[in-house]
Amino acid sequence: MAEFVGFDPNVEVLGITINAIIGSLGEDSIPILQKYHLYPIINDAWYNQQEFLNAFKELAEGNFLNLVAIGMRIPDNAAWPPNVVTVHDALASIDVAYHMNHRNGEIGKYEYTPTGPNSGTMLCENPYPSDFDYGLIYRTV
Repeated sequence: MAEFVGFDPNVEVLGITINAIIGSLGEDSIPILQKYHLYPIINDAWYNQQEFLNAFKELAEGNFLNLVAIGMRIPDNAAWPPNVVTVHDALASIDVAYHMNHRNGEIGKYEYTPTGPNSGTMLCENPYPSDFDYGLIYRTV
């Protein structure tokens, strides 16, 4: 599966999610967001996922830490399900949140499977880069 390439050209991302980029990288990211028609951000508007991925790719060129930082900001800057109590709940909630913040076509998934009281596995089947997924998972737990 290719990073930065959406599964479906019709998929859209909820605007509030885009705030994670500015929250982690600062206002220097705004010109790149503008280039891909993602700024100004309207929190409840929907934006083309491929444009979002294109901005991600440009912002990340040569710096995986940017992607980890953006992933770590997602739980603070996206629609998220309530009532998360345990680590298992938190990891399972990533897929729910992913579906709350993406629409219109094949978006992929985050599939969490508990393997014990303190362990589990996560399948990240989406067009986002692995470093982003790492930041998201790390921050969620």
